Amino acid sequence: MAKDVIVACDFAGAEQTFAFLDSFTEEKPFVKIGMELFYAEGPGIVREIKARGHRIFLDLKLHDIPNTVKKAMSVLSALDVDICNLHAAGTKAMMQAALEGLTRPDGSRPLLIAVTQLTSTDQESMENDLLIHAPIDEVVMHYAKTAREAGLDGVVCSPLEAGKVHEACGGGFLTVTPGVRFADGDKGDQKRVTTPGEARLLGSDYIVVGRPITAAADPVAAYRRCVKEFLG
Repeated sequence: MAKDVIVACDFAGAEQTFAFLDSFTEEKPFVKIGMELFYAEGPGIVREIKARGHRIFLDLKLHDIPNTVKKAMSVLSALDVDICNLHAAGTKAMMQAALEGLTRPDGSRPLLIAVTQLTSTDQESMENDLLIHAPIDEVVMHYAKTAREAGLDGVVCSPLEAGKVHEACGGGFLTVTPGVRFADGDKGDQKRVTTPGEARLLGSDYIVVGRPITAAADPVAAYRRCVKEFLG
């Protein structure tokens, strides 16, 4: 899969989502469907967006006991999305079970990636709230290596960590990176952020961009700007 911009469709429902997607007359953006939209509309909206020709990153961040995650992933595999994810903190056993559940009888499956640390988490909150006292880069690298050992295809991480993940896990190990904002934009609740151009230079394979595109006065122009800055 080539590098690309994934648009986070973090909308409250189908009407807003399709109004946004219908504004694109030339492109079929790679889209992320997260918890808000999935919980509001269910798997039907995944099927509809897929039928419209979009690639889909289903961002549900599963995290439970291995057997539960395995069964959940077997259900998600039937939706024919392109990428699924889970939390690396769920342990190697959980990730291995997820991979087993996601794999269809014919051996095919979506890509499976693991969230290392959310881009809203910084060193202070990780230590104070999670009682993890190692440096955040060290924690991310450990989670990435564990995900690779479990057989996953990549991780969700900050663009600031993408190059280090590739050094630790190989160039083919995907880095899907949220926390991307335009230089003249608002960071919102993100703490570890870069611009699209910086993410490219740092080694991100995919960037996930939501509000800078979806909340823009001209979302199509914002998307095209993001693609140009990221893909060069």
